[in-house]
Amino acid sequence: MTKRFMSFLLCISLTIAFLFTPSSSAFTFVCDPARFAQLQLKITSFAFCDSSLPYPVRAKDLVDQMTLAEKVQQLGNKAAGVQRLGLPPYEWWSEALHGVSNTGPGVRFDNVVPGATNFPTIILTVATFNESLWKNIAEVISTEARAMYNMERAGLTFWSPTINVVRDPRWGRITETPGEDPFVVGRYAVNFVRGLQDVEGHEIHKDLNARPLKVSACCKHYNAYDIDRWRGVDRFHFDARVTEQDMLETFTPPFEMCVREGDASSVMCSYNRVNGVPTCADPKLLNQTIRGEWDLHGYIVADCDSIEVFVNKHKFLNDTSEDGVARTLKAGLDLDCGVTYPNALINATNQGKVRETDIDRALKYLYVVLMRLGYFDGSLLYKSLGKANVCTPQNIELAAEAARQGIVLLKNDDHTLPLNPANVKTLAVVGPHGNATTPMRGNYAGIPCRYTTPLDGFSSYTKVNYSIGCEDVFCKENILIPPAVETAKSASATVILVGLNLTIEAEDLDRETLLLPGFQTQLINDVTQAAQGPVILVIMSAGCVDITFAKNNPKIKSILWAGFPGEEGGRAIADTVFGRNNPGGRLPITWYKADYIDKIPMTSMPLRPVGNFPGRTYKFFNGPVVYPFGYGLSYTQFKYNLAPSNRSVGIKLNRLHHCRPINYMGGIQPPPCASVLLADLPCNETFEVEMGVQNVGNMDGSEVVLVYSKPPKGIPGTHMKQVIGFQRVFVTRGQNVNVKFVFNVCKSLGIVDYAANRLLTSGRHTILVGDAGVATPVDVNLFY
Repeated sequence: MTKRFMSFLLCISLTIAFLFTPSSSAFTFVCDPARFAQLQLKITSFAFCDSSLPYPVRAKDLVDQMTLAEKVQQLGNKAAGVQRLGLPPYEWWSEALHGVSNTGPGVRFDNVVPGATNFPTIILTVATFNESLWKNIAEVISTEARAMYNMERAGLTFWSPTINVVRDPRWGRITETPGEDPFVVGRYAVNFVRGLQDVEGHEIHKDLNARPLKVSACCKHYNAYDIDRWRGVDRFHFDARVTEQDMLETFTPPFEMCVREGDASSVMCSYNRVNGVPTCADPKLLNQTIRGEWDLHGYIVADCDSIEVFVNKHKFLNDTSEDGVARTLKAGLDLDCGVTYPNALINATNQGKVRETDIDRALKYLYVVLMRLGYFDGSLLYKSLGKANVCTPQNIELAAEAARQGIVLLKNDDHTLPLNPANVKTLAVVGPHGNATTPMRGNYAGIPCRYTTPLDGFSSYTKVNYSIGCEDVFCKENILIPPAVETAKSASATVILVGLNLTIEAEDLDRETLLLPGFQTQLINDVTQAAQGPVILVIMSAGCVDITFAKNNPKIKSILWAGFPGEEGGRAIADTVFGRNNPGGRLPITWYKADYIDKIPMTSMPLRPVGNFPGRTYKFFNGPVVYPFGYGLSYTQFKYNLAPSNRSVGIKLNRLHHCRPINYMGGIQPPPCASVLLADLPCNETFEVEMGVQNVGNMDGSEVVLVYSKPPKGIPGTHMKQVIGFQRVFVTRGQNVNVKFVFNVCKSLGIVDYAANRLLTSGRHTILVGDAGVATPVDVNLFY
């Protein structure tokens, strides 16, 4: 969100003063009879407080009693409330990306609530490929959030998660995202949203617009948003030129999954334009798609100041502020994070550019969500939550476990790791991240419960000698390298902790290089050359780093990627180095070589190769990489035993089905019916993939089973492969665990052609299991 928002510091101070001024009695819920009595209002006069009525009826009653001037003051993130109706102010903007955060003005920490559990940033959490863990983290966050709400330190509406697909390795916000695969991103979105929102026993509800919510989640930033600031191009001016094929295949699916499967109660539109139109003013993206096709049960909100941005930065159609608010409201934007709606909607209405009924509709969506949250009627289920539910030992341990599960082992020559503490009399810890605190927590982070630095973690195992080696991650001078070299000379083993932080990759800051900054490479090489014992390299980063030099250096025995591992990251890293944790994480993004970015500008949006530009992501790029998507080693070894099965799917067509031709390449003869539209099929057919996963090594460990589908040979312009399923399984040494997948034929084998048609193709599809070379065919036969 923009750093300019309402002069952010002023906004925070004013909001805190406004919302958290001590009063004679704490806020309970809107329709508390005692509260109305204190306000000298007769609660029975207000039908919106009659809990026997349906939420839409109550919301309409509330809105109908407001004047136009009162209505528009509720449509900014800092809703003013209406005192004469007993409606208090409400701050919509709270954040909970990987823990309750005070990035937005809806949350504050103080001596009552000094901090909240800080989990690893999303890119590392997703590296676990553990769906139950993703949901569990969100459940803990929502419990802490609800407890803080009870103590008037947080709101109920949290604008998380970020679910944009990583298209380019330079993007500064990779740390917030679930990686480069649309299906994986979508599954993360579904689990995280369900973890935040679901009230036990109400996961399925006959009326989803009345389904109770624990807290409200918001999937952002919709759509095709993945440039912040790169070589004079910024998100406030960028027009993402995207083909319909890429929209349907890559950029949109996570949001559709978020709304349809996750039942998210909010979606946030982004700053950029898509094909010339600001996303927050595009009725096709908002009303037609989110509200219409996907049937959103909630509200649509703008990224902060987005309306002002498209009026004054994009200068879209030379709109005035009044034109802008009318355009966005009619397109389906319900809430403005900012002040443009409150400031311009009265004039826009009086000028005949928008109807008051459009304002009413937006307000009703907003109030129904607040009613589902218990803001009006209270929530007995969560009433008892308080300070004792924040930063619990169990929550802190979960943060450590998430970091442990996400850490990726990239190299382990000679089975150097894990180290045996009994054999390590002195450990040299070297590098700018050796005693990291704030870099571990990432962005959109609040105040953590505590920090366990890498230095703390290693010190719990053995004697540690620490030398920073660089003043900071920029490492602009090499004067601190010689002391680090001396530290390594006398140690039994050396751990070098380097990488990036938010001064290099962050919101509003895209990267210019994929190499380590400054003299970090020299630090690694010099320390490695001097070290007497084994050298372990630990990379903290969100985006990829070209460490080919370290990968090829035989003296660097082991390499770990630790992302930005959260408040307990130091403990997780040490546990992994010394073998308490057997790493099982997998890379959720491709680690490209440094020269990749010389071949393609960040502003080029196509995923497929175009002209001399290479493709993007593992689905469309087949050039050399440092490490591929899905890569990760273990301290043990696993063997897959694929169960035999007849994976042939016959789909009988009728006269209403029409075959679509495909121009096969390489002289391949097309089948009689090459493909049909998915929309014309019932799509009930499934196929199974079942296997045994056997631990044939010497340690217990977890294996991530990644399953890909590969289209029939010769189809032009399609993906090389795509993830269709994954499971993380724990297997004790010498044991075998059975893993079974059931795949829907249309969802798992469908393709999107150049004209953005979703098709099921005839022919031999291939199912690939992991990177172990395990493959099995699935034959699809379309016939009349």
